[in-house]
Amino acid sequence: MKKILILLLVITSISCKKKNENEAIKEIITDNKELIEIYNNDQADRKALNIDWSLVSKRDREREERIYELLDSNKVRTSKDYYNAAMIFQHGLDSTAYGMAVKMIKKAIDLDSTTNKWLYAAAVDRYLLSKDEPQIYGTQYQRPSMDEPWRLGEIDTTKISDAERIEYGVETLVQQRERVKRMNKRKLYELINEGKTIDEIVELVKSEDLNGSKFDLSESAINSFGYAVMSEGKDNDALKIFKLNTELYPEGFNTFDSYGECLLKLGKKEEGIKAYKKSLELNPKNKNAETIINENK
Repeated sequence: MKKILILLLVITSISCKKKNENEAIKEIITDNKELIEIYNNDQADRKALNIDWSLVSKRDREREERIYELLDSNKVRTSKDYYNAAMIFQHGLDSTAYGMAVKMIKKAIDLDSTTNKWLYAAAVDRYLLSKDEPQIYGTQYQRPSMDEPWRLGEIDTTKISDAERIEYGVETLVQQRERVKRMNKRKLYELINEGKTIDEIVELVKSEDLNGSKFDLSESAINSFGYAVMSEGKDNDALKIFKLNTELYPEGFNTFDSYGECLLKLGKKEEGIKAYKKSLELNPKNKNAETIINENK
């Protein structure tokens, strides 16, 4: 009886030890919720219709300071944690911050090879430019003043091939030149400031030549406009913009991803999941769509 009791105590002890170890492992692989919130706030600040950059810059510095505290406390551990931290440093003011962005996103990719690599290219480019060296991928566009047009930041085109750019989610050199042209076109949000309604803007866009318009009617520009409207709390108006984008760019997986997000926000779950499934169909690597679909089964 005594031997059985001792054996039970040993088994219990081992069981408890394994349970504690499993809990520790679970804690390590859990994404930091505060970091997710910090990242979301960072992005929300950049989606408003009329951005007060003095306020955003102040919040950027506060977010950056908090990331350093989380790093010191060993609370940046998962791939997503490092990705979120990288984005905050990417919005820093100097080469120290940009160097940290490169370090963070590299760690994120090391932990999860499926991590979106575009941020690595952008961080490297911004870091190089901050040291008065030419960028190599071509992710950074500059505007010396509000009265001057946008231009592609100085770039050394001999370091990276277009194939490598594509691998990192960066546009080719030709596409970058086209982007500059689009960036110097009028923006749809200007029509809001002129008193146009969303319905009027939608009708205007439908009547325009997508490539020949004086407005930037690219897929990404319309998508950004939709988020800007949504950031103002006008979700139903934003939905009209996102829906329009799926009609103009039916092969764009991101248009359906954003459309689905807005539908879910409005409580239209069935339609939202349908949009996410379409997005995943167009791009089987869309992890965001896959996650949302699984969470809503």
